[in-house]
Parts: sequence; structure tokens; C-alpha cells
Amino acid sequence: MNKKRFTLIKAVLGGMIIASVIPPMIYWGWGRAYAASTSAALHSVGEVAQKLTGAMNNRRETITFTYEGKTTGLKSKLQSALDQAMESDPYLYYIVDSYGYSYRGSVNSANVTVQVKYRETLAQTAVVNQKVKAVLKKIITPGMNNHEKVRVIHEWVVRNLKYDKSYRKYTAYEAIQSGSAVCQGYSLLTYKLLKEAGITNTIVEGTARQKGGVRESHAWNLVLLDGRWYHLDTTWDDPTPDQGGVVSTSYYLRTDAQMRVDHNWTKFYPAASIGYHQTLAELVKLGGQKVAVYQKLQKELDYSLYAEDQIIHSGAELSQFANKEISSGKKSLLFRYKGSVRMLENDLQELYKLGLNQLSYSSSAFDNTGDLKVYVTWK
Repeated sequence: MNKKRFTLIKAVLGGMIIASVIPPMIYWGWGRAYAASTSAALHSVGEVAQKLTGAMNNRRETITFTYEGKTTGLKSKLQSALDQAMESDPYLYYIVDSYGYSYRGSVNSANVTVQVKYRETLAQTAVVNQKVKAVLKKIITPGMNNHEKVRVIHEWVVRNLKYDKSYRKYTAYEAIQSGSAVCQGYSLLTYKLLKEAGITNTIVEGTARQKGGVRESHAWNLVLLDGRWYHLDTTWDDPTPDQGGVVSTSYYLRTDAQMRVDHNWTKFYPAASIGYHQTLAELVKLGGQKVAVYQKLQKELDYSLYAEDQIIHSGAELSQFANKEISSGKKSLLFRYKGSVRMLENDLQELYKLGLNQLSYSSSAFDNTGDLKVYVTWK
């Protein structure tokens, strides 16, 4: 009958969904058929879905029409048509706040009324469209391919939005106007930017596990590049609290397996099965005018961590690697380590022998390899 709507919000690093909408009451009744509508009657679920899609894209709050045909099971037919209309565009799906419907008629016809409430008006969506075009004109340069476009769009969203801790800003319009939104706003604006740039994408609805193991509902994007799908979570790539120009790539073009470490979903979405590091390696090997671009992406995304010959196994190897980085003026290390956290802490002691002070480090699981991704800093 009514579609359950959600408000997407984020806690520290992720997002939550809380039910916040009470749909309008739905009345079911049979009675004398009303006079025929001035518009042509509709006769199938497909026709009703088309009618609803057009009206909802124009943000009509009251949609009326006459349905002609057997009205037995009309309730399920209307729901099916509404589902089709909502699923015609992810953007529309997530800006509809609530809806309800009712009908009255005879066994062969009925007058139907659908009431819809929106989070974003038609005028506000027009503002979003205008802003999206302006942003893309600024950040996308002639000759960019889709790999480059996704990179600059991801960076723009993370740099220009911060998480809405009031949990009140759900739309792309609110994100653009205030520079802040919950994860629904992040994913909607990302969707719009990617779509306008000619990149197929959709929005994933699922859950994400926060620190402490608590799962909260969340939303992010799925992006299609050269026939392969990847997950893109601009919300979780934006540090909280906001750190200005800091842009993480921990959730940049990830596979299903990589995302399922702390994200989950039950709805059907296209499979993301091939790692983006593998895709870039293949593109570099193929050669061509964009080789330098792909190599730059490999470096920015720290894909050297996937090189088996660069894995650190011991304190001696760590010292050798650190000496090389120190000689180039660096004050940090990023490496892949094979071993336990206790073994890592023991091997990190070798760095003190190099004269490094105020050492600090963080580590996390590196994909599903059993290895650690380690970041070390010093002063």
C-alpha cells in the first residue's frame, strides 16, 4: 500500500536510516463509479506507471486518473505501478517523502487518487541541475575520460560537503545550498553529477558497521566504468569531524567483497567483482595516450600495496624501506605488512634505531588477504 520511506543519517564514520515519515491515510472503498476523467482512461499497470512517472517527475502532489478494466486486484496493480514509477529513477525514489492512494468505482472501472509528498520541489531540483552543470563545467576538462571524471567528481563532493550532524538535510538541494547533508544527500548529489557527466550509476541502500560493531542503515553509489561496476561511498570518504581538504579513498571504486567488510545490502544490485587496481593495471599494460593518467591514479590510490614484492615481512625490511623514504624527505610510511599486530609492534621498534622520534601508527586489515595496511608517522 504505502512505500516505507527512510531518512539517512550518519554517525561518526557512517550512516543510519531512521523511519521518520507517517504516510497519509489510505482509504479503500467501493461505491458508485464517478464521472469519467477528462483525460483518457488507463487500462494496464504499464500505462498507470507511465502516468505516475510523468506526474511525479513534475512533482505533482495529487494525481488522479480513471482506470478501466477489471478492478479485482486493483490494489496490487496500483502498488506495482507505483513501484515501477519510483524505480524508474533513483533520484526520484529518494526525494519522495511519502505517498498514499485510494480508489472508488465499480467492477469494471474506478477513479484513482494518488497523494505524494516530496522532499525536494521541482524548483529546487532545477537549482540542483543548474549547479551540477556549473560544477562539471569547472572540474571537467576536454579530453577527460570516465575514469578521470569519476575521480574529480568524488573529490569535489568530499571537499565541498560536510556531514550534517543535525540529521535534517537529506536532499541534493540541501547539500548544495548549505554545503552539508546526511548520506542520502551525498549519494543523491553524487548520482546527479555522475549522470550529468555521462556516467551510469545508481544508489545502493544497505547498512554499514560503525565502530563498536553497531550496524546502521546507509546509502552510497554504484558506478559503471568500461562495463565493470564499482562501489563509491562519498560519505565514508569524507572524514568526520570535517577536515577541510582531506579526501579519503578507502571507499573509492571498491568491489562487493571489499565493501562487505563493513557494508551490507540485501536488495539486488549489479555485481562488482573485479578490483579497480586490477582494471588500472590492465589499462597501463594496454598502453595508449592515457597511460600516464592511469599510473597517476595507481599512485594516488596507493595501489602499490597490491604488489606482492613490496610486502614487509620483518623489522629489517621495514628499516630498509624507512631509510629509503627518509632520504626522500618523507615523514610517514604506508606499507603492507604480513604478520600479526603483535609482530608489527615488535618490528616497529626498529624505527627508533633510525633516530625517529614521536612515532605513531595505525593499522587495518588489507582487503581479505590477512595482511595489514600500516601507516606510520614521526616528527
